Amino acid sequence: MKSLEGQHPLADLCAAFGVSRSGYHAWKNRPPSARAATDAELGRHLCLAHLDSRQTYGSPRLLQALQKKGLRTSRRRVCRLMRQHELHGVKPRAFRPQTTDSRHDQPIAPNLMAAAPAPTGPNQIWVSDITYVRTATGWLYVAAVLDRWSRRLLGLAMAEHMESSLVEAALAQAVRGRRPSAGCLLHSDRGSQYASAAYRAGVAQAGLVASMSRAGNCYDNAAMESFWGKLKTELIHRRKFAHPAEARTAIFEHVEVFYNRRRLHSALGFMSPVDFENQTN
Repeated sequence: MKSLEGQHPLADLCAAFGVSRSGYHAWKNRPPSARAATDAELGRHLCLAHLDSRQTYGSPRLLQALQKKGLRTSRRRVCRLMRQHELHGVKPRAFRPQTTDSRHDQPIAPNLMAAAPAPTGPNQIWVSDITYVRTATGWLYVAAVLDRWSRRLLGLAMAEHMESSLVEAALAQAVRGRRPSAGCLLHSDRGSQYASAAYRAGVAQAGLVASMSRAGNCYDNAAMESFWGKLKTELIHRRKFAHPAEARTAIFEHVEVFYNRRRLHSALGFMSPVDFENQTN
């Protein structure tokens, strides 16, 4: 009725809704209830948390974000307030990379990942992979190295080609930043880049132990596939890039500013990879 007041005579509205004019004015001037005031405050924090997530979080992560601020609420209330404020999380869509070229005569490492126990600390198991990003003027290829324990991205390299130097650059960055002890497992697919002599030399020099997935089986590298899925859902599928340089800048910023340091991961107890490593260490 309040929203209709400027569109119809007040007397007609009161008659239609069966209330007196004095009763309407008393209701209109009544201060908001304690629950309404709390909803308003929670709604404000909810909108800020949604913006801070780059408008990607759904109700589970938004609930965790509010609770980390010391705000007591429930998933049901968060869902209701999300509808009220028209907030939506991003939903993943089906995607399967097709960058692997295993038709080569280079050596293939055994699949040591299959029998490896779950990592209990950093630099025990690293995973790596390549994906690609379409732009209006060409493709950008992205190579990454991820710590399977903390989900932190350790190495990131991008180029307009898929030569072995791309994966070598991502590995070199990870090794420089972490300096892993000898014996860290490094898993990849059977792509020609990962089987190249130059890449294998880099793996050996760093004291890493190479492992490769079974032919045509992306599930052997599930942690890396999960990372690509998040990157594409939360950034790449939401934008159109004019050229590879624009995509390169956006991906670097998303990984270093948001993914590693701020994004809440359910597998990490709703902490970011950096916070998870800092708290554990």
